[in-house]
Amino acid sequence: MLQEIAEQPQVLERTIAAERERMIKLGDFLRQKDIDLIILVARGSSDNAALFGRYLLEVTTGIPVSLCAPSVFTLYNAKLRLKRAVVIGVSQSGEGDDINYVLEQSKGFGAFTIAITNESASTMAKIADETLLIHAGREKSVAATKTYTGQMLHFYLLAGAIGDRRLEFHKIPEFTQKALELESTVKEVVQRYVFMENCVVVGRGMNYGNSYELALKLMETCYVVAERFSSADFFHGPLAIIERRFPVILFAPTGVTKQSSSDLLNRVRELGADSLTITNEDEIAKLATHAIKLPAEIDEILSPIPFIVPAQLFAAHLSAAKGLDPDEPRSLSKVTKTI
Repeated sequence: MLQEIAEQPQVLERTIAAERERMIKLGDFLRQKDIDLIILVARGSSDNAALFGRYLLEVTTGIPVSLCAPSVFTLYNAKLRLKRAVVIGVSQSGEGDDINYVLEQSKGFGAFTIAITNESASTMAKIADETLLIHAGREKSVAATKTYTGQMLHFYLLAGAIGDRRLEFHKIPEFTQKALELESTVKEVVQRYVFMENCVVVGRGMNYGNSYELALKLMETCYVVAERFSSADFFHGPLAIIERRFPVILFAPTGVTKQSSSDLLNRVRELGADSLTITNEDEIAKLATHAIKLPAEIDEILSPIPFIVPAQLFAAHLSAAKGLDPDEPRSLSKVTKTI
C-alpha cells in the first residue's frame, strides 16, 4: 500500500501524457451530441471517485450527473430512457459484474458508454463504446490508492474536454508529490490515534468523495468504525454523537467551503472533541487539535487528489501502528463481484 501511494505522481503524469489526446477527441465527439445527462456507475473506492466526479462535472459542464444505483438494473430490471445520456463505468479491474451489466443494458437503452479502468483487456473495456485507461500498472494492494486518484484524474480530463472551464490539472502530479513529502508529519500524528476505534470523517463539495474514501480506508485497513458526512449535513443530527475526545477528521481546503469547515471546527472545540484537519488554510489549521498542512497554492478545485494522499498515508501507518497489516485486510479480496 505504501509503495503504491508513493507511485501516484508518476501514475498521474503517465495518464495525462497517454490519455490527453484521446480525451480531446472524445470531448469533441460528446460536444456534438445532445447530451443532457451523465450517469456514473461504480462500487467501493471507484464509487467514491465517482462521487467526486459528480461534483466536478456538474460544476464545470452544467450537465446533471447521477450516481447510478446498479440494483435498479440488476434486481429490479428497470427500463430507462437513456438516448441522450452518457453512462460511465468506473472500475479498477473492469470485472465488476453489476457495473458491466449496467453498461450493457445502458447501451441497449440508447446511451453512449465509457469505461474508466486500469485494465485494457477487461470485460468493461470490451463492452464500452470508449475506454479511458489509468496507466497505473498492476495494483497489488487490496486497498486502492493509485487507481483511485487515477480515476479522479480522468474526471478532470473529461471535465476539461467537455466543459467551458479551464482546469490546470497538469499541476496535480506536482501537488501530489508535495503531499507525499508530509509522510513524516503524518507518522507523528498517527501516534495520537493508535487506540481510535470510532471516528467521523467530514468533507464538503469537491472533497466530499474523499470523506467516503478515507472512511473506507480506515474501515478496511484499521478496522475503525468510520462514519462519513458533509460538513453541512453533520449539523442535521449527527452532531449529537460528538462528545469529549471523540475524533473528527476533516478535509478543509481553502475556498468556498472554508466557512462551513470553520463553523464545524468551532463547534467541535466547544464540545471538547478531538479534530484532525487536512488543510492548506492557516485559519483552519489553528482551529483544529491537529493539522496536516498542504501548500496554500493548491486551489480548492484541484485539492481532492493531493488532499487524499496524507489521508492514505494516515490509514496505512495507523494500521501498522495498531499491529495490523494494511496489505492483508481480513475477509477482503482485490476484485469483488456482486449482482
